[in-house]
Amino acid sequence: MLKKIETLSAEMLAELKKATSEAEVKEVEIKYLGRKGAFNDIMKALSSLSDEEKRTVGKEANITKGKLEGAVNKRIEELETEKLGKIADEEWMDMTVSGIKPERGHRHLISSFIEDLERIFAKMGFAYVDGKEIEEEHYNFNQLNIPDDHPARDMQDTFWLKDLPGKLLRTHTSANQIHHMEKNDPPTRIISMGKVYRKDSDATHSPMFHQVEGLMVGEHISMANLKATLTHMLRQVFEDDSIKVRFRVSYFPFVEPGLEVDCTSPRGGWLEIGGAGMVHPNVLENVGYDPNKYTGFAFGMGIDRMIMIKHGIKDLRLFFENDLRFIEQF
Repeated sequence: MLKKIETLSAEMLAELKKATSEAEVKEVEIKYLGRKGAFNDIMKALSSLSDEEKRTVGKEANITKGKLEGAVNKRIEELETEKLGKIADEEWMDMTVSGIKPERGHRHLISSFIEDLERIFAKMGFAYVDGKEIEEEHYNFNQLNIPDDHPARDMQDTFWLKDLPGKLLRTHTSANQIHHMEKNDPPTRIISMGKVYRKDSDATHSPMFHQVEGLMVGEHISMANLKATLTHMLRQVFEDDSIKVRFRVSYFPFVEPGLEVDCTSPRGGWLEIGGAGMVHPNVLENVGYDPNKYTGFAFGMGIDRMIMIKHGIKDLRLFFENDLRFIEQF
């Protein structure tokens, strides 16, 4: 019986040496050490031996089986080492050669500008208020004193949502001001920024663009506060303390008086930069504010337009075309 153990061990070791893959090694292991393997037959045959022979043969069989299990693991390691060595030979690389440095992305010009605006207004005590891009007619128009016959209500100007009566893609972020005032008592000082939608498309207009709007309501708020706020903001945005601001009378339904806001351009001359005015008493009443006690100002400006002025960009569409030749300049 001991001779048989020695013979089986030699045969298994020879077959392991010939195995060229882990799968072949496993087949050899099962053949000799599996439940139906040769060594299991030896263990079954122990019952026919004397007690002395059982101890001797059983001990030798267990020792040999342990050594063979170790030989299986060693052969698998050898094959893995051979495999890695082959890969190293075929895919050799010089570790001293400099690698290709991955490119780092950065914030889009518009996103970066919005963050700058938020910081500028935060230092002036304005809280940031976000809102929905799909808005209700009630908040986008009615509460802002925009009558039913206003051109903005026309299908040719506004993106109304099919099968959703009274719903539209917001035409301005002013609706955020209404939502805020309905939930908060005066005084209030907020800005709101984000995407807005109007049916325009050319080099200086886009169906989707970005807008910043500000609101301040309290006691004794005047146009002097409005001009001071806008002047400081524009000087910060354009990084030029010599910038001046002027107002021209205009019409916006939600303010009275309504004003066009111009500023001196960093490149010379005057530029129209946005609209503003004192909050219309009707708007204050709509949100439950007493217009006899409180006054306020509001303003709105196109973020994309301010970026175009600051960097001398001629075509608004460049912001949205994802052309790296443009994006990587900023």
